Amino acid sequence: MVSADPISKIQLGESPLQALYQALATDGNGLDSEQAGLRQQHIRASKPHTESGARKVMATLVNQFRSPLVLLLVVAVILSAFLGEVSDTLIIGCIILASGLLSFWQEYKAGKAVEKLQKLISQKSTVIRGNTEQVVDAQDVVPGDLILLKAGDIIPADCRIIESNELHVNESSLTGESFPAEKMQGQIKEHAALSNTFNCLWQGTNVISGTSRALVVRTCADTVFGKLRESLSESSETAFEHGIRGFGYFLLQITTVLTLVILSVNIYFGKPWIDSVLFSLALAVGMAPELLPAIMTVAMSTAAARMMERKVIVKKLSSIFNLGEVTVLCTDKTGTITEGSVRVCDAVDGTGISRQHLRQYAYLNAVMQQGFVNPIDEALSDLTLDSKGYRRLNEVPYDFIRKRLTVLAAGPGGNLMISKGALESILEVCSRLEVDKGVYVPLDEARRRSLLCQYQTYCEQGYRVLGIAVKQTRLDHITRADESEMAFAGYLLLEDPLKSSSLSSIQKLRELGVEVKIITGDNRFAAMHIAKTLGISGDRIMTGPELDMLTPEAFGKRCSGIAVYAEIEPHQKVRVVKALREQGAVTAYIGDGINDVAAINAADAGISTHNAVDVAKQAADFVLMEKDLSVLADGILEGRKSFANSMKYIFITTGATFGNMFSVAGASLLLPFLPMLPKQILLTNFITDLPALAIASDQVDPQQTRRSGKWSMSLIRRFMVVFGLHSSFFDFLTFYVLYFKLHLSGAAFRTGWFIESVITELLILLVVRTRQPFLSSRPAKALLWLTLAALLATILLPVSPLASELGFTEISQRESVWIAGILVLYVVTADMLKVRFFQGGTRAGQR
Repeated sequence: MVSADPISKIQLGESPLQALYQALATDGNGLDSEQAGLRQQHIRASKPHTESGARKVMATLVNQFRSPLVLLLVVAVILSAFLGEVSDTLIIGCIILASGLLSFWQEYKAGKAVEKLQKLISQKSTVIRGNTEQVVDAQDVVPGDLILLKAGDIIPADCRIIESNELHVNESSLTGESFPAEKMQGQIKEHAALSNTFNCLWQGTNVISGTSRALVVRTCADTVFGKLRESLSESSETAFEHGIRGFGYFLLQITTVLTLVILSVNIYFGKPWIDSVLFSLALAVGMAPELLPAIMTVAMSTAAARMMERKVIVKKLSSIFNLGEVTVLCTDKTGTITEGSVRVCDAVDGTGISRQHLRQYAYLNAVMQQGFVNPIDEALSDLTLDSKGYRRLNEVPYDFIRKRLTVLAAGPGGNLMISKGALESILEVCSRLEVDKGVYVPLDEARRRSLLCQYQTYCEQGYRVLGIAVKQTRLDHITRADESEMAFAGYLLLEDPLKSSSLSSIQKLRELGVEVKIITGDNRFAAMHIAKTLGISGDRIMTGPELDMLTPEAFGKRCSGIAVYAEIEPHQKVRVVKALREQGAVTAYIGDGINDVAAINAADAGISTHNAVDVAKQAADFVLMEKDLSVLADGILEGRKSFANSMKYIFITTGATFGNMFSVAGASLLLPFLPMLPKQILLTNFITDLPALAIASDQVDPQQTRRSGKWSMSLIRRFMVVFGLHSSFFDFLTFYVLYFKLHLSGAAFRTGWFIESVITELLILLVVRTRQPFLSSRPAKALLWLTLAALLATILLPVSPLASELGFTEISQRESVWIAGILVLYVVTADMLKVRFFQGGTRAGQR
């Protein structure tokens, strides 16, 4: 068994490879499955203790009772038990427990749903075990493993390079250096800086280009990244999370002031101090939106489950709100606008004549390359051509600077270099033109212009065009320096037709207020062809070179009006996304390649696909199982529904709850008795919370999803004032009727006011859940039935066996008529007020 201590002391880059093999108890040929299994067990045993499933469940349950207000109430209840108030203690304790259990159950179910979604995405690594290649979960890689890496892979451990080919790695997360670091086998000097360890690979970095075979030395917390994980894993706060935090502080301030004032006044007027303390704390708990975290989590997990049905996997729940706020979607055209299934149409020489040997060149280049998988090479590999007589020697992998891929093959006529890539990149390394197989002429300037004109013609016809170049050589190993003095052989004509759904998907996004911007590395002519097909005018296209000529200020003014960006480099994608954000747009970016990672990170909502490279999937907030804009439109719609449903609870909390609690507090100052007992306040809170749990799955009016939802604290404050005063007016009207008109006091008064308070909160939920007249919008069945059940329970409580213990008494028919009349008037006026309020908010641009 390998001990962790010797490994942690090894100088990864300075030690000879043989010393590493010896320390890792391996011979350099990899581990077998049994050795790997034992080392996995050892790693798990040495990890810091993690909570078991039962412990996590218990922790979730305990968290429901950690609120300072709830803890204070528990202390006060225990104190009242010592003073002999046993029945009140039991009742209040049961209500607190039931409320906590309700919140726990919702959070537990939401957590289980999230776990299932997260299991659908896991990082994979290719290792050699038992002399065979195996794909395993990255977390199962152990010291001593031999790992195979290619472009797009995330490095799962700290490794020492055994062999490599044109390997370039992005180490910006560790070194801060934006340019890829070139890596190769060798041994470094002692005490070299991290940025100079050319022979080491570090966990959390990713391969930009090339391939490598490396020895895994350190994993988990022993890695450089593992030691920095805590600081590097901090995620930025979303706009909605920031708003919720501000809303929490706002309510806390109001609750604290109101509670202290009520407590002081009640004690000043000589009311029993234990009753006053319990009453004040119960009032505070009644005002606190204790279900908000659970409702938000349920809303997001429900949306995530619905998005999963539409083949969208949510990696971070809080990002659902960001997706709902999106106003601009940036996307490549391949696979989203187009079918994504590349078809090889032809391979033609410089005069436009189809040549079979050019197909052979392209086929050999595709089947012999060992870099990252891409649709073009997959399409070429599917050609039914014979590669007999050819043998791969090595390659210079594709990268986004050279924009070409070169393989070296041994064939019947000797060793042959075959390059394939962007036309201008191919022409850079060509000095000759192949006019027939094996027949060459000099590639002068006139011929270059002619080739570029022919290229433009093909692009304008909608083809994706690549160049092919060849060179006979005696070399048996090539590098980038050998890509010179080649012969241009011809064009490879590819086709990726538009999806039949593209136009309708873009129209659907436009109806949601989302503008689609195409960002592609293709040339301007192909981009203009796409734009024309999609009905986009040619003056809304910008190329990468044109973008580079603009200052940030000038580009910022123009970026919103550009619909298609062509010939774009990876760093320019980031510039486009950032400029759009600076102009006030909420951006989403969808990409699946290494060159998309930075833009995915820069966007408000990063989106990748299930077949993307590992680093793109890790950077993304969402992963599409189908690369289709219509799927994304559904995701944006779900995000807006989640936002709308969460805001419903916030409006209800700040309106009816605040109004009712303010009224109870005010009445306690004016009446010679407490208007409600502490247990009745908590019972009010408990009953009204029951239907609120179903808000997360409520239906949302179409007009609320036509535009992105925006967090607005000013709107919430205005709602609280307007509807709080409206609710308080009817509470005081009830107070007047019960006390002065019907001459009720004590239990009779409390019963009447309890019924009115609870039913108004239940009814305002049905009123506020829609911005239409509430009878014209049907709530979800769960919400409707829970509301009716809570309403029935409220009416039956005063005549139930628990009535006396809860401090209730049966109300007369006359009292019932008065309360019913007040409730009808309340609903009618609240509905009219709501329609006018939100119409004004819409005109002000607040949705």
